[in-house]
Amino acid sequence: MTVKNSSSPIFIIGALFFVFGFVTWLNSVLIPYLKIACELTNFESYLVAFAFYIAYIVMALPSAWVLKKTGFKKGMAVGLVIMAVGALIFIPAALTRTYSLFLLGLFIQGTGLTVLQTASNPYITILGPPESAAKRISIMGICNKVAGAIAPILLGAVTLKDADGVTARVANMNLTEKALELDALAHKVILPYVAIIAVLIVLSVLVYFSNLPEIDTDKEDDDVALANSNKTSIMQFPHLLLGVLTLFLYVGVEVMAGDTVISYGSSQGIALSTAKFFTTYTLVSMIVGYIIGILCIPKYFSQQTALKVSAILGVILSIAAIFTDGYVSVLFISLLGLANSLMWPAIWPLAIAGLGRFTKTGASLLIMGIAGGAVIPLLYGYLADVVNPHHAYWIMVPCYLFICYYAVAGHKIRSKA
Repeated sequence: MTVKNSSSPIFIIGALFFVFGFVTWLNSVLIPYLKIACELTNFESYLVAFAFYIAYIVMALPSAWVLKKTGFKKGMAVGLVIMAVGALIFIPAALTRTYSLFLLGLFIQGTGLTVLQTASNPYITILGPPESAAKRISIMGICNKVAGAIAPILLGAVTLKDADGVTARVANMNLTEKALELDALAHKVILPYVAIIAVLIVLSVLVYFSNLPEIDTDKEDDDVALANSNKTSIMQFPHLLLGVLTLFLYVGVEVMAGDTVISYGSSQGIALSTAKFFTTYTLVSMIVGYIIGILCIPKYFSQQTALKVSAILGVILSIAAIFTDGYVSVLFISLLGLANSLMWPAIWPLAIAGLGRFTKTGASLLIMGIAGGAVIPLLYGYLADVVNPHHAYWIMVPCYLFICYYAVAGHKIRSKA
């Protein structure tokens, strides 16, 4: 199941991870942007993350079915086309300033990403020795987060330009003037998404005609086949099921660290013209963590150790953010990127270890875990309205504690023959 001469496939998959990151982390700007343009509460604005990430749980099993029919390579091309359709819906959404259409576009983009992620994550895991899987995923993570660091700056420069001024002006306008001002703000998102559509279509064609090798995950080596001889269901792999929950919690806190930090900075009295860079700081700290993973795993420490230390660091930084204020508190939230960076690379190989012919189904379940990015930030938005955006971050602490449990013991649990 290991592909030889894997440098070319890794380059192609790296380009896909770049696209994942760019599209995904645009949400950090869309949340405060749509909050202004569509006049939303905190809870309503975090439906951006909910609509995007809920696709991972709704569409994960259909994605597995698509991949079984198309194979990995064609499935990736299909996923890119679906994402382009979702981006296309942003145009009528912006022209009519209809929030529900924006959410529909985000859901369809999330659906396309579900297909892509279901294919690419097990692909890069299998594309070499299992003990260095976290290193390869870390390389993919750098591609993902470099794009994610660039995306908020580019979109923010267009959509959040003079956002503080717009907010101040509409407060003193009548309904007609306010509608015209907000319509003009909503239209700013059209040109960036036209460019995104073009890139997605071109990339889908390139992937379709690429030399990516197909991997048959239904075949097992002798040891895995023997271990799975009595297995008839994916539910017989408790380490996978616990891994799905761990991934659910991890994605939730990762999305919170990136998508809430701009709005949180604004709530701390920091101007949006400055706060729009905070997500980039979060993703830069993730890139630093990925580099550490590439250099150190498995030479100096294991994937399990990386996950355990990362979870402990997450607890410490969350509590530090809660008990500080202003720029210092925002800095601790941004530094959560460092704590989160090695979690995805470590959870995936631990969770799909020994699945054999169940790998595609197991991968689809893990992709469903990405729905944590829909649920946990939405809970944060609710708590931000009910309590305040500052203390709503308490929701992160139990998430990191469970991730620590999985690193220490949860990934070792196997069903007995």
